[in-house]
Amino acid sequence: MTALRIGTRGSLLALAQARAIAAALEVESELVTITTAGDVDRARGDKSRWTAALEAALLAGEIDLAVHSAKDVPSELAGGTELVAAPRRANPLDALVGEPTLDAVREGARVGTSALRRRAQLLAARPDLEIAELRGNVDTRLRKRAAGEVDVLVLAAAGLDRLGRRDEAGGPPAGEVFVPAAGQGVIAVQGRTGTPAAAAATTVTHDRTMACLTAERAAVRELEANCHAPVGVHAEVVTDGLRLRGFAGLPDGSAWLVDEIVWTAGEDRAAAAGEALARRMRSAGAADLLRDAEAMVT
Repeated sequence: MTALRIGTRGSLLALAQARAIAAALEVESELVTITTAGDVDRARGDKSRWTAALEAALLAGEIDLAVHSAKDVPSELAGGTELVAAPRRANPLDALVGEPTLDAVREGARVGTSALRRRAQLLAARPDLEIAELRGNVDTRLRKRAAGEVDVLVLAAAGLDRLGRRDEAGGPPAGEVFVPAAGQGVIAVQGRTGTPAAAAATTVTHDRTMACLTAERAAVRELEANCHAPVGVHAEVVTDGLRLRGFAGLPDGSAWLVDEIVWTAGEDRAAAAGEALARRMRSAGAADLLRDAEAMVT
């Protein structure tokens, strides 16, 4: 096999993730940097703005594998492709930058985030906070906080870890509403179905991580949650099977629900676990919440 061409965005975090995959593969590889629509225009839009250019390059045969932050990958992939690998998950939680805990954040503080999920969860827990939409890569957001644009940031702990900047953050925001985004902390490798490159990539897969990712993505699909949906889903392997928690809410924090199930049918039926959680959430009112959430932001 010739050197595998691994497609990645050009941000520091994306490159760090792609290099981690390249180092873990048991074959020669090279990185191919691709500019996505999200890199050009960070205005709110569909998740595909981060992945479509990579998928197009994959389908055109310009790259053999695409490396993504799993939380940025839409629930529906391009035809003829699949997620072929996911190494062991890093810390799936969010992290506060500027204060050690959410309780320590002063009343009325300005908190920066671009994620509707984080906005909804923060306002559900602390309606006194001012949530500021803050975009850009991790370095950009940290610079903006240092410049005084916001008092506190909420970022993915895994991203800070991978950039060697975890010491700049405190702990996670604590409380039952703080359910991570589906796939947070996971690096996802996408390939063309049935190709040698896809087969080679499976060597870096951590089975439990892939099971959890499969369950989380299935829950999002079953909820029919789009990029305007404040939704969190997190799965973990426990003694009895998979434990899944889900969050759905309104962007202003005025209404939300959290549900949890333990799925004992086995990791090999992870997608069914996610679907079961989503059905419970829908029966408890998640569909109405997500419909109202979309109306509030479009």
